[in-house]
Amino acid sequence: MNDDARKSMTLAKADHVFHQGDQTRGLFFVASGAICLTRLTEAGALVTLHNAVAGSMFAEASLYSDHYHCDAIAVAPSKVIRLSKSAILLRQREDAFFSEGITRLLASQVQDYRQLLTLHAVKSANERVFQAVASGRLRGSVTQLASQIGLTKEACYRALKELTDQGLLSKTGRGEYVLRQP
Repeated sequence: MNDDARKSMTLAKADHVFHQGDQTRGLFFVASGAICLTRLTEAGALVTLHNAVAGSMFAEASLYSDHYHCDAIAVAPSKVIRLSKSAILLRQREDAFFSEGITRLLASQVQDYRQLLTLHAVKSANERVFQAVASGRLRGSVTQLASQIGLTKEACYRALKELTDQGLLSKTGRGEYVLRQP
């Protein structure tokens, strides 16, 4: 990919990479920091769709859409690289290995979202939070996790405290929890 196909962006915490409704320009790779993808529902609720961390990509669906369907906001000082939509689509047509890599990435994300749907089916807040932490979903703030797994932040914090009190989780820092080792 030539330099015109790649654009580096340095973001401060709370800077937008793009807004819901903006015309798509490409997909993004997180070089450092973290980006939270959120969508405002018709009812006015803010929903976390994805937490992209260093080494991951986001806005892949933009390759086949005219407009972004969510906001992308830096939740920490971040550096992202935008890969142009036209360059990616051209490379997919010309390079089978590259195209297969994109397909694998998208298939992996479908599996991840199906796992998230399974989490949403768990009725107990404690069990849902436990499974979310066990599967590595606590990558951003507790508020983002709560939104992602369909709980209020208050219910999520209560569940984390109860799970810690029960000895199932250990608190390792502010908003950081891991499975307690036996």
